[in-house]
Amino acid sequence: MDHPIRDLILRVAEATDISGAEPVQRLWSGYGQIVRYRLAGGKRASVVVKHVKLPARRNETDISHQRKLRSYRVETAWYDQWSRRCDAQCRVPACLAAESFGDEILIVLEDLDAAGFSARRARLSDTELRACLNWLAHFHATFLGVKPDGLWQTGSYWHLATRPDELQALADSALKRAAAAIDRKLGASAHQTLVHGDAKLANFCFSTDGERVAAVDFQYVGGGCGIKDVAYFIDSCLDGRAAERREAELLDFYFQALRKALQTKGRCVDADALEHEWRMLYPVAWTDFHRFLKGWSPQHWPADSYSERLARQVIAELANSPEP
Repeated sequence: MDHPIRDLILRVAEATDISGAEPVQRLWSGYGQIVRYRLAGGKRASVVVKHVKLPARRNETDISHQRKLRSYRVETAWYDQWSRRCDAQCRVPACLAAESFGDEILIVLEDLDAAGFSARRARLSDTELRACLNWLAHFHATFLGVKPDGLWQTGSYWHLATRPDELQALADSALKRAAAAIDRKLGASAHQTLVHGDAKLANFCFSTDGERVAAVDFQYVGGGCGIKDVAYFIDSCLDGRAAERREAELLDFYFQALRKALQTKGRCVDADALEHEWRMLYPVAWTDFHRFLKGWSPQHWPADSYSERLARQVIAELANSPEP
């Protein structure tokens, strides 16, 4: 480990020595890694460090490379300027430092395992599912109406403007033609907030009893209507049949949690109007992600699947309701 990096970790963690290192995860496409460092001589037993090291010999005009560069700058801004606004109901790791060293970025974070969020899940109980929806509701209420300064203007890693290659590869001509209109409809939502942008199951850390949850990975946080996170999260943890069967139940729970969060946080907003708008945008948000998936992975998508039926419904409604 380079001395400046080691010194930064020890200084912000108020420790005297690093006693061990445990790789947690490699970042996509060789852009670095996440490491847990064991500490000695301080109050913290460990910290988690996201260490971004940009690969050499990258084509600077490569769209994917530029998107990743931007995502790490956004995440640095999120932890440095925004994350402390989150409370216990939308828990995130405390940021001890977020600094750049030439072509490297170092984000030193509280170890969520040590903070009581040591469980990871491949499948969710109903308790855990509701805990995640409650987290999203409080996150969206916390940032309702803010301007995403320093973040993505439109959050989510599948946003149309950042995914021209996937749109070009999309073989579904009807969905391809509707892609821009779908994007505009989501962007025109009167109730904007911050969206996590990658609120999949893998980015939630749970307490052992499943009743509390914290979230990580804020590379694609930015502006948008909160229902985008909800649709993507449900898609990440339920298959199409379960998502369809439980749609009303899960949306009811989310909006009940959102209303409570808005009241608790003193947000002056017409909750009925917000719920009506975001409920109407749920199939649009689901279809927007489906558009990305079909371009990214052009496999066979059964015509009778939940996503395909929703997409046809959304496309038809857009065709019958011309934009002004």
